[in-house]
Amino acid sequence: MSSSTSATFDQLVAEGDAVALDGWDFSWFEGRATEERPPWRYAQMLSDRMATASAGLDLQTGGGEVLAEIAAPPPRLAATEAWAPNLDVARARLAPLGADVVHAPDDGPLPFADASFDLVTARLPVITPWSEVARVLSPGGTFLSQQVGHATNIELTRAMMGEDTTPVGRRPQDAAQAAAHVGLDVVDLRTARCRVEFFDIASVVHFLRKVLWTVPDFTSTTYRSQLRAVDEQIRREGAFVSHSTRFLIEARRPPSESG
Repeated sequence: MSSSTSATFDQLVAEGDAVALDGWDFSWFEGRATEERPPWRYAQMLSDRMATASAGLDLQTGGGEVLAEIAAPPPRLAATEAWAPNLDVARARLAPLGADVVHAPDDGPLPFADASFDLVTARLPVITPWSEVARVLSPGGTFLSQQVGHATNIELTRAMMGEDTTPVGRRPQDAAQAAAHVGLDVVDLRTARCRVEFFDIASVVHFLRKVLWTVPDFTSTTYRSQLRAVDEQIRREGAFVSHSTRFLIEARRPPSESG
């Protein structure tokens, strides 16, 4: 548990507000919050698949944090990112892998030719551009993605927005239908519910600023009274507990297509 709970509420809120939001690096949370990982070990799957690919594309790479962990890049490696501040971060981080990091909107279009990649990946994409994924995959190619599921961190959302807040988020069966709609064959679909613990209110503030879908209009000023209630709970019980939901989807373009 973080010793920062000895700081005042106002000090901790100010600290959470001051943390930079660039990249998709969660190392700041060390000692202040924890999140259980899904059992399928996505980062290892990504590394294994990239090591055997001929051409790999990572969508919405953030600052390149997860892609940078692969053991061996394919002969061609590319990544996309929509948020301009992340582009330079990702380019610097992925340069040792020889990756070409390009700007592309989350919902496409992707600036690549048809059938360019035998592996397309995406970890926690904001949106999955299914038609574009199918277009840039070569015949027999694979799309591998870990995504945010339905009602993720609903406990935290309701602590801010009220107990009657309706859960939102993607359902894995809808993703499977979307993949099938663009001609991809779903070969793997798994779900996980993972425990999340926040040990001080600064970590809650930073998380809500960074993971925007949890409370879409969040600011520490707007939700100050709710934050104070969560702060009191953390000081009383040692942590605020929530649960993230994740699903893994793997889909393949058929190896041969008529027409």
